[in-house]
Amino acid sequence: MSTSEDTWLRAATALNLLAVDPVGLGGLWLRARSGPVRDRLIEGLQALPLPLRKIHPTIADEQLFGGVDVSATLAAGTVVEAKGIIGQPSALILTMAERADAGLAGKLALALENHTCHSLILLDEGDGDEEQAPPALRDRLALHIDATDIAWQDTTDVALPKADIDAARARLDTIHADDTVLKHLTQFAQDLGINSLRAPILAVRVARVHCALFGGDEIDEDDLRAAVQLVYALRATRMPEPEPEQQDDMPPPPPDKTEGEQGESETPEDFQIPEEVLLEAVKASLPADLLAHLAKQESKAKTPAGAGSGDKKKGNRRGRPLPSRPGQIDGTSKVDLVATLRAAAPWQPIRRECSPRGTHLHIRAEDIRIKRFEEKSDRLLIFAVDASGSAAFSRLNEAKGAIELLLAEAYARRDHVALVAFRGDSAEILLPPTRSLVQTKRRLAALPGGGGTPLAAGLKSALDMALQARKRGMTPTVAILTDGRANIALDGTANRSAAGEDADKMAKSLRSHAVDCLVIDMSNRPQQALKQLSETLLAPYVPLPRADAQRLSSAVSAVLSD
Repeated sequence: MSTSEDTWLRAATALNLLAVDPVGLGGLWLRARSGPVRDRLIEGLQALPLPLRKIHPTIADEQLFGGVDVSATLAAGTVVEAKGIIGQPSALILTMAERADAGLAGKLALALENHTCHSLILLDEGDGDEEQAPPALRDRLALHIDATDIAWQDTTDVALPKADIDAARARLDTIHADDTVLKHLTQFAQDLGINSLRAPILAVRVARVHCALFGGDEIDEDDLRAAVQLVYALRATRMPEPEPEQQDDMPPPPPDKTEGEQGESETPEDFQIPEEVLLEAVKASLPADLLAHLAKQESKAKTPAGAGSGDKKKGNRRGRPLPSRPGQIDGTSKVDLVATLRAAAPWQPIRRECSPRGTHLHIRAEDIRIKRFEEKSDRLLIFAVDASGSAAFSRLNEAKGAIELLLAEAYARRDHVALVAFRGDSAEILLPPTRSLVQTKRRLAALPGGGGTPLAAGLKSALDMALQARKRGMTPTVAILTDGRANIALDGTANRSAAGEDADKMAKSLRSHAVDCLVIDMSNRPQQALKQLSETLLAPYVPLPRADAQRLSSAVSAVLSD
């Protein structure tokens, strides 16, 4: 695990490398919260040989790529085009990069591919692995720095003298990497589970720039160590497997060559990069919770789309603004006046010549542009809790404690919660959708345990509530907490075989209605029946043997967090 001081030294090195070759390295992904540490790192960007231009996740296409200057066009009587930010060489600083959508990421990625005069700095303020800058942009940037744990007392001046930066920039073209370096860095990237071919290419570029910056003539171990730390560390998904031990019957090594023979037969292919050095460099900068991070990524991959956050809805009344589109004035849509004038401006000379109205402004129906917005619906978290006798014998009290912890988090996010309990021969809605934390805790504390396990009835009740919530514009998610010992059928009879069939039918109904679910196994030992239920629901399965309330809460939060 790297210390705060070591991380700061790597961050300072990354900024100096970027100052030498901002375009060749693509840019920098800086993950840090707003504060004095990030401010000092941003100050180091002043050494870049490109002008700094800040952009935001909701920037319009006209600002990026240019378009018609409406005011200048109307004043001049001829079309006046304005240059966009992409049309000028610059270092683009994308603030709140974790909020950038796929559309903006694609446009910026295309700009980095087609233009050889831009560099991109992602300022990522995301919290956790769920909030990160788009992978399409991160993959194109050589330098990755996570400054979230850097202490202010460990920070020092970042930039090297301008003369050193200029000298390194002049030496860069004289430093080359042979095929052996490329081969070994590519193989090492594969060993670390890095699938992108850009990673080894960028690593070679970083090694060359590092060599030029520190006055070297050829790439050495220090340059390779810096390259793998800055390029590979945050991209790694696994650690390389140890090489198998050599067998005793392996043929003996060839005899040592004389000094003359070595000089004649030595080729670049004989050069071996010490991979143990590279591996130690990666380990030094890997996050301490790498295994937990990979486990969370795996559970996220199994989570149905939309789980943990409200669905996106497009409209023309409220929400996050989107680019306007052609439309009609129908009394309900909002007209984007600026976009409408911009669409009409190029046609004004022709329309004035063909119209008896003369020099007036001519707006046609095809010029109308309608405002669009995107909003997220409220999320409803439905707890379907098994309150049967077998569940009470297991860990019903611990499940109650976990739900109370989740309720506090849901209250902080302003989510709606609902409580469905199934026991005896039926299911009961203890609490309809609400945001009242006190009322939910009161109903939960009064939940008794005992009787049979009507799992199918609980699933049916949760499905009915989810469909009603969806009609009201909410996004439902069902968290099922049970021990899996279903023994009561939908008709209320005690028949274990029929109860299992009914539960399977209700699970398929939930899946057909695309209701996001999560199955939490409350039993003392993982139940195969609940695992099959989760597969039917296409839902994550979380077995929690010997788990207390805090661990149960953490597991559910990891799957359903925003």
